[in-house]
Amino acid sequence: MRLALRLALLLAAVLALVACSEKEQVAEFKRGKYQGKPDNQSWANDPLPAEFRGGTWAKGDRTAWEEQIKKRQLAQHEYRRIYQ
Repeated sequence: MRLALRLALLLAAVLALVACSEKEQVAEFKRGKYQGKPDNQSWANDPLPAEFRGGTWAKGDRTAWEEQIKKRQLAQHEYRRIYQ
């Protein structure tokens, strides 16, 4: 009985110590340097395949990309979508 109690206390102590040893998961800060993935303009990306988009636009064509976004936003408006 005493041995079982000692083993249980030892196991609890080991688990408590293990729980406190989690490594910190914060990125290291380097002053003046951006560490993330560089962003580019949305219209500079390759367009999706035709079955996933409502219009056509070429890579780098900002005006065509903006027109497609406006067209998609109009299609998401419930009143316009139903009554047009």
